[in-house]
Amino acid sequence: MHSAYYNEYSEALQRRMEMKVFGHGGRACLVFPAQSGRFYDFENFGMVESVRPLLEQGRLQLFCCDSVDSESWAAFGADCRSRIEQHERWYRYIGDELVPRIRQLRGDGAPGMLTTGCSLGGLHAVNFLLRRPELFGGAVSLSGIYHSRWYFGDYCDDLVYINSPIQYLDQMPYDHPYAELYRHRDIVLCCGQGAWESESGQDTRRLQQLLQAKDIAAWVDYWGTDVAHDWLWWRRQFPYFMEHLC
Repeated sequence: MHSAYYNEYSEALQRRMEMKVFGHGGRACLVFPAQSGRFYDFENFGMVESVRPLLEQGRLQLFCCDSVDSESWAAFGADCRSRIEQHERWYRYIGDELVPRIRQLRGDGAPGMLTTGCSLGGLHAVNFLLRRPELFGGAVSLSGIYHSRWYFGDYCDDLVYINSPIQYLDQMPYDHPYAELYRHRDIVLCCGQGAWESESGQDTRRLQQLLQAKDIAAWVDYWGTDVAHDWLWWRRQFPYFMEHLC
């Protein structure tokens, strides 16, 4: 299986950012780490191995990026405005620097690029699709949470709001141009009903309601009461969905 490592400077973040790529072709998928995770977690926790056949067959290519969650979403106790401003710098890095770099590496524009992630990475995956639907062709979120309150509590400003999908989708008009784009994207939301999945289950059901109200199709899958918020289950869920999308 082909793999490559990149360590390149980001103007938006004023630092070097790391990425690892797996596979040689097929549908591109941008992988967001779980909370405060790193670009190598998807490999270390067996997620890459779980889709090895798709990678080796040239049906899927993973681009595992780095996060700044420990300075933003998960920087509990720090100033909320500073935290979300750091997230926005990372948002610009992903959309304005990393996605063009991925397209350059691919040489084909990475048509229909997916986003994916587990837990907080699932929020990022959905949020990037919804904020930049012109860049991405779909999102696969495993055990995601979709409301800012889990990380920012009662604090909400303009930047927190536009990164909280449940909040902004609730206010988005049915005929908004983005809503029409969403209707042509692959959206997968999955969570278990076991240990540590109550927040994800609550948010997934609410997001499902909001999408249905706007006639936005999504594959929403609730796994059993034995299915926990854990890599063991994400390793089973990820290849199941990717097999259908690639």
